[in-house]
Amino acid sequence: MKKIVPLLVFLTGSLLAQQPPGTEILLFDLKQSKNSIQLLNPKNITNRTGYDNQPHFHPEKPLVYFSSADESGRTDIMVYDHVTGETTKLTDTSEREYSPTVTPDGKFISCIIQRDNGAQDLGKYPIEGGEPVVIIDNLIVGYHTWINDDVLLLFVLGRPNTLRLYSISEKKDLVLAENIGRSLHRIPGTNDISFIDKQDVEWQIKKYNSKNGTIETIAPTLPNREDMAWTKDGKILMSDGVNLFFIQPNKYSAWSRVTLPKGMTLQGISRLAINASSSKITIVIDEIKN
Repeated sequence: MKKIVPLLVFLTGSLLAQQPPGTEILLFDLKQSKNSIQLLNPKNITNRTGYDNQPHFHPEKPLVYFSSADESGRTDIMVYDHVTGETTKLTDTSEREYSPTVTPDGKFISCIIQRDNGAQDLGKYPIEGGEPVVIIDNLIVGYHTWINDDVLLLFVLGRPNTLRLYSISEKKDLVLAENIGRSLHRIPGTNDISFIDKQDVEWQIKKYNSKNGTIETIAPTLPNREDMAWTKDGKILMSDGVNLFFIQPNKYSAWSRVTLPKGMTLQGISRLAINASSSKITIVIDEIKN
């Protein structure tokens, strides 16, 4: 297994950090019209001291998976049911799990498994419970998304960080781009994957076309921002850290502000996730100090 390279930045902090920074996950209803997006009914689904991050919606069920750290800084994958309001544990291990993602067959949660011996694998845990299966142990994978049951797109840590196409059956990877951001997302209604190209001063949202292997530019990011999410009808949401904005590529030339609940202010907005029907959104913010 490959060792972690010292000083590389992983997730929201150092690979060697014992305690990740405190963050909260907020859940909102998302309401859209042709030219506007409004967030309603905010709920803090973590509401505790410590790191809660990297939310991911189940594509069919009312579940949000996320990574949550205990007092020692070890993370497990948690599951929040936004119908019942109950939170349960998917994993309870001595390892550290990050970036939960439902696999295409719906049977597993794939995630980064960071080990005490310095290894960092991409593995998958059965959704119904059980031991993990290692998928990749020869690359230092920071983030991932699935194109199909056999092929993934990876953010691989290095100098520079690279975007790679990986075949599980062939155990081969292909470098597609360098100096990319951490956001990898399947574009709704397609098998294409969006990513952030950070090679130039003005960062760009680009997509990997899974049919012909080409890379195309979609739109510029907000300045120096790399976290985003897609709505079902093809709008992109990003944040400047305090406010949320949206754009619909090829239709609108500028970012428009998302309407937050009246009187609500947010700080340190980072990761975003939207459910398959675009009725819910999760937003990661800096920990709320009481």
